[in-house]
Amino acid sequence: MSDELELIGPELREHIERVLITSAEIEAKLGGIAERLDRDYAGKELLVVGVLKGAFVVMADLARHLTIPVSVDFMAVSSYGSSTKSSGVVRILKDLDADIEGRHVLLVEDIIDSGLTLDYLLKNLRSRRPATIEVFSLLSKPGKQKVDVDVRYPGFDVDDVFVVGYGLDFAERYRNLPFIATLEQSAYS
Repeated sequence: MSDELELIGPELREHIERVLITSAEIEAKLGGIAERLDRDYAGKELLVVGVLKGAFVVMADLARHLTIPVSVDFMAVSSYGSSTKSSGVVRILKDLDADIEGRHVLLVEDIIDSGLTLDYLLKNLRSRRPATIEVFSLLSKPGKQKVDVDVRYPGFDVDDVFVVGYGLDFAERYRNLPFIATLEQSAYS
């Protein structure tokens, strides 16, 4: 058993196939991204927008690494329903509380699969006239993307496997894992 799996209880460990990205690798990536953001937004205030629910963990940890002034806000969208694949139809369940006109916005995503949800969100947010809007996504599945989305701050590329942990879930479970893992197919098929 990997050292990472020893950090979680047996109920969560039951359907984990393997650890894909360790907590140390995630921490190092977030530190590097934060350094870039600190340089790129020096002298500016950054509004960090998390896409709920999956991005709440990565957004919180990224924000703690930043040394520039930041504000936070959240959006909640639905494009999956109860499926494990995006339908491509995006519904905004919770909109921003803040006006983003003239502000520097960083949209934080947990994972980009097809890119359809992110593409919709970017078009929607750009219509609100922010000064700038950029994207950080912890994970991306390049082979699955149906639309090309510009991710200025990329995290990790992963194969087309079902991943959980670090905010990503299956049926609202596994979000609290401190790493990214693959889930056994028997758990969701």
